[in-house]
Amino acid sequence: MSIESDELARILGSKGKIKILSLLARSGQLNITRIIKDTGLHHRLVEQHLEELKNAGLVEEQRIGRLRLFSLRYDNPKTAVLIELLRAFNK
Repeated sequence: MSIESDELARILGSKGKIKILSLLARSGQLNITRIIKDTGLHHRLVEQHLEELKNAGLVEEQRIGRLRLFSLRYDNPKTAVLIELLRAFNK
């Protein structure tokens, strides 16, 4: 498997990451507290998933003082493909 295939497997193989991506696709920009509440995932796990999604170039973080806002990176073509895939399976 290539590096990109491994990355895809790590993303699609994680229910938590899929929940976060789906939530951000529906809601736009959210803070970590809202992501935790809406996904039902533990704070530490959400932090870890968001870091991995940022490293993959799928999610971006904006800081406004102490507030951290997360949103999808639509400038990355991989994001659009993943969102379409998620929408297809959620029909």
